[in-house]
Amino acid sequence: MALGDEVVLSSDPPEEEEEEDLVDPQDTMKESCGSSCEKYKAEWDACTERVSGRSETAETCTQELFDFVHCVDSCVSKDLFSKLK
Repeated sequence: MALGDEVVLSSDPPEEEEEEDLVDPQDTMKESCGSSCEKYKAEWDACTERVSGRSETAETCTQELFDFVHCVDSCVSKDLFSKLK
């Protein structure tokens, strides 16, 4: 190095290889199981529409939601663990 040469120190970290975004297999399976649970989804949607159309009601759609979620979870659980590492 000669007198008068500038020394530049980089504060940037070394570049790392980009990691591939991981996709949760459960999310993909939930989407595909939705078609087999259409009956429960339709009941939940009908209940939600009915309840939101009223100003004062004690009715909730909790049971319809639970039925739909149970159906999707049952469908997913059949194959999910075989896809996990």
